[in-house]
Amino acid sequence: MRLRLVKEHTTFNFFRMWKMWIGVSAVFVVLSIVSTVIMGLNFGIDFKGGTTIRAESSVPVEVATYRAAIEPLGLGDISIAEVFDPSFRPDQHVAQIRIQAQEGQESVASDVVVRLEAVLQDVAPGITFPSVESVGPKVSGELIQSAALAVVIAIAVVLIYIWLRFEWQFAVGAVGALVHDIILTIGIFSALQIKFDLAIIAALLTIVGYSLNDTVVVFDRVRENLRRYKQKNLSEVLNLSINETLSRTVMTSVTTLLALISLFVLGGDVIRGFVFAMIWGVLVGTYSSVFVASSTLLRLGVKRDWTKPSNTDGNQFANIDA
Repeated sequence: MRLRLVKEHTTFNFFRMWKMWIGVSAVFVVLSIVSTVIMGLNFGIDFKGGTTIRAESSVPVEVATYRAAIEPLGLGDISIAEVFDPSFRPDQHVAQIRIQAQEGQESVASDVVVRLEAVLQDVAPGITFPSVESVGPKVSGELIQSAALAVVIAIAVVLIYIWLRFEWQFAVGAVGALVHDIILTIGIFSALQIKFDLAIIAALLTIVGYSLNDTVVVFDRVRENLRRYKQKNLSEVLNLSINETLSRTVMTSVTTLLALISLFVLGGDVIRGFVFAMIWGVLVGTYSSVFVASSTLLRLGVKRDWTKPSNTDGNQFANIDA
């Protein structure tokens, strides 16, 4: 007996209220932009500048103990992560401690570093600090520009890829869905003031890939059905295609969410922001593949070119459940 989250043959009418879904998406996009402009993002050390301290000890790193010892110093945003490397000795335990730049300073003052080292000596006797590195605001500004450029380039490459593989209407729909996902992800980080660092940029790029994969699966089936059902109008073909791939879409999203929720609950503070971004990205990416990309394609229309050979490569497993 196979697990099936969606029955084998569904007949949902996804486009009965497609204008409403586009309107809802537009409202949330506007709210996300307004939130980002007014409230801004809670940038982490990567983007605000600060100091990174490498700490080594012969006893295992206790992140919670380190954090409890440092918090009374009132240093603001602090990130503590244990570093793993196969080349480390059995008694070599390394932690990376990152402290945000203090108000009006390029980096953390040397006396603050000395106080921090002193309190860690109390909780981990014999601890050493082989390196202390500072990141100034100028470098942080360059990181913000590079991160934004990476996201823009990713979307531009997707636009070109979809345009070459399908028609321009498909490309516009796919890129519209990706922009929708990214703006809503940035918006929720702004609204909830969750720390925004380089790990979140990695999550955004991963969301682009995940959402694109979902959209391409649907669009492949749409193109196939446009050739197969020449008398059906576009909304009927889109509905049929989404229903045929719905089982695959739901199963992929649910299994991905199960893994991400486990990481969110058990993974600790170090990766929680990244995992939260991925959970949100999977949800909005699944939504946008159906209601944003396909609705945009319905609004733009698509030319049916019957001179092109039928190509079903990659579609034969679209409606298979695990």
